[in-house]
Amino acid sequence: MGANDNAKGNAMVAPLKDFNGKIAVVTGGGTGMGREMVRQLVAEGCTVAMCDVIPENMAKTRDLCEQAGIPQGTRIMSYVADVASEDALNAFAKAVAEELKTDRIHLLFNNAGVGGGGSFVAGNRSEWEKTFGICWYGVYYSCRAFLPMLLKADRAHITNTSSVNGFWASLGPNTPHTAYSAAKFAVKGFTEALITDLRLNAPHVTCSVVMPGHIGTAIARNSRLVLDSGEMSEAELKNARERAKLFGFDGDKLTREDIGKFFDAMADNFENNAPTTAAQATKIILDGVKANKWRILVGDDAHKIDAAVRQAPEIVYEPEWQNPLLSVTQPTGPSIAR
Repeated sequence: MGANDNAKGNAMVAPLKDFNGKIAVVTGGGTGMGREMVRQLVAEGCTVAMCDVIPENMAKTRDLCEQAGIPQGTRIMSYVADVASEDALNAFAKAVAEELKTDRIHLLFNNAGVGGGGSFVAGNRSEWEKTFGICWYGVYYSCRAFLPMLLKADRAHITNTSSVNGFWASLGPNTPHTAYSAAKFAVKGFTEALITDLRLNAPHVTCSVVMPGHIGTAIARNSRLVLDSGEMSEAELKNARERAKLFGFDGDKLTREDIGKFFDAMADNFENNAPTTAAQATKIILDGVKANKWRILVGDDAHKIDAAVRQAPEIVYEPEWQNPLLSVTQPTGPSIAR
């Protein structure tokens, strides 16, 4: 692939060179990349409507925008919505139209996501389906809900967040990762298929699929809040103990309380020791949208994994191949304060 091939899917349409005066919708705007999208878009003079399931997180996002200074004429709207619900997203779209007094938006960032539902075989089915629902149906329902408003804009763009797990369905040979990976593959395929669909039926609307590597966000912590369905099953507890062993713990002796502390430490480690910050990732994404790129890899680790998978796709799930990649996809192990 040549240096400029990435943009060819959108090449027939002039790029959105800046976001000043535009209206954007951001799902999952309360934390992580969603929060940074709101902050950076607002700083450029873009009015933003965000949704999230945790209102306090959206309030913090708004506070950060206000502390930085909101350009005159720019507005921020917050709405509580579970993106796994089509009714909720249809209501969100209606609220955007009413509160912002508009029949159109220019930018749609489908960013909301959770991690979970690792094992299809031994995991909790409700957690699996909730993870898949948020990560895949959240994108699909959002595109359905806001398509009429995108079509009415003179120029519009859809940005769907997939993952490196949208082309490599793995967290390593010892950790099943089925729900999240299946959803992110769906997001990638859907967005790529939209390129032709939009070109034929709505040529003023373009799209990008975003595939981040390890980004420093609170997704691990927030996922536990969103997906918590009560006490872990015996199968889930067994899997958690086996995972703890990979980090040097005597997993068989860990209590349920210890496992909770282990996952808290993992979440802190994931956020604080990432190679790419949420702010850095968001700049890459927004610059990619401005450049009309349909495929946006985020982070050196994403580029390395992409290259490795392309080079040897038939062996990417073999343990001896996966282990060397763990050093670029995962932080070092956590400690459990006792």
